[in-house]
Amino acid sequence: MSAHQAYSFFQSVERSFDKAAKFTNWDLGILEQIKACNSVYQMRFPIKKDDGSIEVIEAYRVQHSQHKSPCKGGIRFSDEVNQDEVMALASLMTYKCAIVNVPFGGGKGGIKINPRKYSEYELEKITRRYTAELVKKNFIGPGIDVPAPDYGTGPREMAWIVDTYASLRPGEIDAAGCVTGKPITQGGVRGRTEATGLGVFFGIREVCNMEDVMKKLGLTLGIEGKTIVVQGLGNVGYHSAKFFREAGAKVVGLAEYEGAIYNADGLNEDDVFQHRKKTGSILNFPGATNLAKNTDALELECDILIPAALENVINGDNAQRVKAKIVGEAANGPCTPEADEVFTQKGILCVPDMYLNAGGVTVSYFEWLKNLSHVRYGRMEKRFTENLNGHILGQIEELSGKKVSDKERQFIMHGPEEQDLVHSGLEETMISATREIMAVWNANPAIPDMRTAAYISAINKVATSYAELGIFP
Repeated sequence: MSAHQAYSFFQSVERSFDKAAKFTNWDLGILEQIKACNSVYQMRFPIKKDDGSIEVIEAYRVQHSQHKSPCKGGIRFSDEVNQDEVMALASLMTYKCAIVNVPFGGGKGGIKINPRKYSEYELEKITRRYTAELVKKNFIGPGIDVPAPDYGTGPREMAWIVDTYASLRPGEIDAAGCVTGKPITQGGVRGRTEATGLGVFFGIREVCNMEDVMKKLGLTLGIEGKTIVVQGLGNVGYHSAKFFREAGAKVVGLAEYEGAIYNADGLNEDDVFQHRKKTGSILNFPGATNLAKNTDALELECDILIPAALENVINGDNAQRVKAKIVGEAANGPCTPEADEVFTQKGILCVPDMYLNAGGVTVSYFEWLKNLSHVRYGRMEKRFTENLNGHILGQIEELSGKKVSDKERQFIMHGPEEQDLVHSGLEETMISATREIMAVWNANPAIPDMRTAAYISAINKVATSYAELGIFP
């Protein structure tokens, strides 16, 4: 570990917080309260493995802030899980929810296992036992703390959680709201899978549509024609690449842990994904050049770099070699505080993770609302909208004596499905959050970067909540 990374992930979040707090006028005590993790639950429990042996599992759930209830945050299954990481991610969730105006406090969970080393049955036992432990200590519930998927977990694990919770809380009408990221059949919401990648796209697109910002970076307005490099071809990286490509950008580089590939004419993320599925690697993709190390992708010539894998991949050492004009943090904490300083010197715009990857929690919020209202989005208004649009269209055609093309007719007539409404809500959230952060930044030229501006926005909102609640007797 180099001297550059000598402090923990939680400390680096605190450093960013302190850097921003200097630009606010809040009482030091309020700032200390916001920074602190309210509750840390560390647990150990045994499970019997398929071979009959017994293993003790280490797991965590952290509730960082209850200025809004419930707490919200994913659960990750990973060898790397430790208390510091879970605390850092929980605190980022508080700031993230505040920035995008989602009324949750921050939480996070983790189980210290490599899910690849367990059978499905063993994983189910671990997940259900973890849920039961959370229920015992009142650390889960639609009004208390609502987990979601993260690394190593997905809809399957969320289904086990909701089933365990409902069986331990019989008759609780809102039980489905105890967790988000569930399968559609279990109360999940359409549009959740691509939410984070789509949010990354909406956020960067809004930045690219700001004339003054693009001028400063020496880039043209809009997404079209921009060159993109994406590190990580998981759910977030894959969907980010897809939406950028569909909007007319060129994805010239893709990286995964086994290596990276480059093609100046552009790559199709799905072809690369299928190639990897077939061969076990993204390397040797037809028409692309292999790069020696996966981290080489971070230093490629491009307009926009999207690190969508792990934390701390861009640090004081390699930030000097980043050639992108915009770095869009799709992962959690991919750039260290030292990297931020280098970017500021070099005039690179780093669009911070804490709001850019908030697509997941935004759509989780929509799913939670759906669970509490017990009705799917669009069910009430879809037909009404279609009938109304059809009527308006008929009147216009009659009065003008002209017919609208079939393609346009379909578009105008279309009443919103659940996914349309979810995407639309996400688009609105990301655009208004981007504008809010930029307004904070523009209001004070001394603010060094967009991350600090985002933290200031978050601190102001959380502190206002605390102050208005009269939480300090």
